[in-house]
Parts: sequence; C-alpha cells; structure tokens
Amino acid sequence: MAAFWIVERTQDARFPFRIRIEQEGRVLLAVRTQDAWPGPGRQVFCLRDDAAHAHESLSPHEKVPIAHLARLGRKLSVTLDRAQRKRCEFLKIEKPRKDGSGSYEQIFFRTESAVRAHKSSKRTELVTHDALDIVIDSMERYPWRFPGAQLSRRKLPVGDYALQHHQRLVCMVERKTRENFLTDLSQLKGLEQQLAELAAYPHAALVIEAHYRDFGDPGHLGAWPAAHVQRVLAELPVLFPGLQIVYAGNRKLANLWTQRYFAAAAASLARPAPDSVREVTARYRGQAADGGLDTRIRVAALNEMPDPFPSRLLRQHFPDIPPSRIKRVLDQLRDEGRLATEGHGPGTRWRRLGSCRDTGNQSRP
Repeated sequence: MAAFWIVERTQDARFPFRIRIEQEGRVLLAVRTQDAWPGPGRQVFCLRDDAAHAHESLSPHEKVPIAHLARLGRKLSVTLDRAQRKRCEFLKIEKPRKDGSGSYEQIFFRTESAVRAHKSSKRTELVTHDALDIVIDSMERYPWRFPGAQLSRRKLPVGDYALQHHQRLVCMVERKTRENFLTDLSQLKGLEQQLAELAAYPHAALVIEAHYRDFGDPGHLGAWPAAHVQRVLAELPVLFPGLQIVYAGNRKLANLWTQRYFAAAAASLARPAPDSVREVTARYRGQAADGGLDTRIRVAALNEMPDPFPSRLLRQHFPDIPPSRIKRVLDQLRDEGRLATEGHGPGTRWRRLGSCRDTGNQSRP
C-alpha cells in the first residue's frame, strides 16, 4: 500500500521535471514543474500533466516513499519518508477569466521552507463570517450562549450541541462538568458507548468544564481514587482517536472553545477543497503511522532477517530504498549495541546481540 513520490526529467526546457504521486500502479497526481524541489522561500508554478506527453522520453531523477498525504484546506500536503527535504504542498487556485467565460487553474508547488517564509504563514486557515446554525439539545437546562448564531432546540441523537449544515448534523459536542464526568464513571461502559456514537460524526468533541489537574486532586474526586480516574482519562483518547477531548477549565472557556470550533468547521464546509485535491486524498489509501521507513528497516533487520545476515539481503527486502539509507540504519543499530558485524568487505555479515527483538514500537531513530 506504499505510495511513492516519483520525479523524472523531461525534455521541456520550461518545465524540466515531472512529479507524480503513485500508489499500487495508480497515478494520484501528476504535474510538470520548473524545479524538482524549490529552494528556501521559493514556490514554483506547475502545469497539470496530460496525455499530450504520453510518448515523451523521461529519465528517472528520484523515487521516495510517501509517509503521509492529506488535505489541508485547499492544499494537498505531502510528507516524504526521508530525513531532510521531506515536507511540501500543492496549492490549487481557481482564477476567473477576464472575459468572464469561466475560470482557469493555477497550481503552485511549495516546500516547507517556502510555506514558513510566506507572508500568510501566520494566518489561520479556516475563517467564516457567516452566522452559525447551531442546534441545542432540548435536555440542556442552562445552555451555553452563541451570540450571532441561528439557534434551534430539539432532541439530538447524541451530544449537547451540534453544528448544522444544509439540515445535516456535521459537528457534535458533548458537554461535561467535573461532577457530570465523575457520575458517568459509575456507568463507564455506557459512557464509552455514548462517545463511540459521538465519534462517528465528521467532527466531534468532548468538552469538559474543568482542568485536567482537577482529576488528580483527591479533594475534588469524592470517593473515586485519582489513579482510576486518570487511567480512564488516558484510555479514552486511545479508544476514540477521532474524538477531541478538551479540558477547558471552566464554563466560559468551554463555551468559547465550542463556538470557535463550530466556526472553523463551518468555514471548512463553506470553502471546500478543489476537486483535484479531494480526488487525490479520496483515492489515497493511507497506511498506519508506524514510525516510517527507518522503523520498518529496523524491524526487518532485528526480526525478519536470518542471524547473521549480509546487508544485500536487507537491500533485496527494500529494493526501492537507496542502499545508503539502509546502511545508515544498520550503523545506528550497531551504535546502539543491537547489531555487530562479522568479517570485512563484501563478506560482512550483521549479527544480532542478545535479546533485541524489535516490534517497531520504539521511538523513531
């Protein structure tokens, strides 16, 4: 399921490079660019690649695994699985034609250094000036206030507050005071079912009107042991990774955070990503974040290779990876005291030292 960043040299002097993102033989994105990797502070104009160049002779320039690919607003964010020069993005803009006959596309390729140096680097991504359409659960006795919003009350399927978009509930918030949460601990499995339903929505949050430190103070917990309460709080984000859990501190800040959360969600819906960006992310089959390629090389060296093994065997296991990167990881394992070498030159073999089985859960080297 690995996706690859593939750069090739073209025969076009204006756009000498072709970049494509490919996964399992499917091309997710292909553009012609003026540079294989823009320098610090630069962004380059791109053209979408088309079938007109189908018979052009292209020469390989580089091929790198992709660690992460995601949509950030109108941008396609790409992280390559290498130590340096690894983050970039493609920004797509629709420009209206001067004669009013529609619009045309502009694509810009920017690296992390260019993004940080851009004048908009401090600007928030999601801003809306439209009135929010908020639904308050009919069971809320003393609801939060949302100035300027269009409010309605009815029984919600889950949660206490919801953002509505075109009559659909798209963003849900469950409100808890410290006392509410402690009461729910006596029916923990019921709370987990409730949060599972909440987390099924596109955007969802559990907002607690208390500080996290309050749940470690025995004077605030009644009969509950602090260790048990903190164990529950640590477990919930693991059980529901898509659920935001916010310790707002008090009612006022919980109300304010929720209002801004709804505003950001509304802005995202009002300014959807371009079709091309949505298409790429929809077709991309993400892989679990396992620490990246270095970790996979470590796991293979410590678990999957015979003992001892020649480095060529590891290179055969990762045919698309530069030998220099494999050698770097092996040298790191030797410096950590997990591998040692036997022999010299082409006959060198790597031997595991002691109990060094690696499941890939270590921090990335």
